[in-house]
Amino acid sequence: MTEKLTALVPTFNEEAVIRDCLESLRWADEVFVVDSFSDDKTVEIARQYGSRVIQHRYVNSAAQKNWAIPQSGHPWVLLVDADERVTPELRDEIREILEQGPSHPGYWIRRANHFLGKRMNHCGWETDKVIRLFKRDMARYEEKEVHAEIELPGPPPVLQHPLLHYSFRSFSQYWRKMQLYSDWGASQLFKEGKRAGWISIGLRPLQRFLKMYLVRLGFLDGIHGLALSMLGAFAVFLKYAKLWELGLNHGKAPES
Repeated sequence: MTEKLTALVPTFNEEAVIRDCLESLRWADEVFVVDSFSDDKTVEIARQYGSRVIQHRYVNSAAQKNWAIPQSGHPWVLLVDADERVTPELRDEIREILEQGPSHPGYWIRRANHFLGKRMNHCGWETDKVIRLFKRDMARYEEKEVHAEIELPGPPPVLQHPLLHYSFRSFSQYWRKMQLYSDWGASQLFKEGKRAGWISIGLRPLQRFLKMYLVRLGFLDGIHGLALSMLGAFAVFLKYAKLWELGLNHGKAPES
């Protein structure tokens, strides 16, 4: 018997991208949109597509998803962000797994990441993968403010076909996300007892740029690779500068 699937889509002010996401999920047994009280047309569009919509206060990504997963109506969950698309090839691969009976409680899915309209084949983005197909009652995210991943028993296999991920569509949109992620990243490091000083603020951004642009061959992606590597370095600077600020505000000594 084919396992039933809920496609879970967390949203906040996603009217620019939600239609294409929901179009790519029409085949799912249920589409469940968990919205963080959007003030645009996200909820209206989701309901037009017949999605089940619940609004829930957002604390951080992991907490929101951990709240939503048990509310899913079917035993298997495919979690898709609003800026992601399930290709027909990935859809067919998932269907085959559900028809044959999944042999694991979860699966990694690679992501084909796009930056300002270009698919990035280097900078480290080419190896990106996330656990997004999983059994509802066995999967929970780590209790982290940022970059949390699903915790499952045993190593999950990797599906063959990727999600399409249109993560950064403009510099203004990237800046808003960078602001949030640097806040969360600094807060998480501070809770872990980490501190920042001149080494973290001065050298870590340079290391990130060299890794993305040279070691991970970002220069082969042209001007997109250069811009992304510089933005990656600035994101690291911002996170550690905010960690340094947290230390100052709490009277904690910086790293030596």
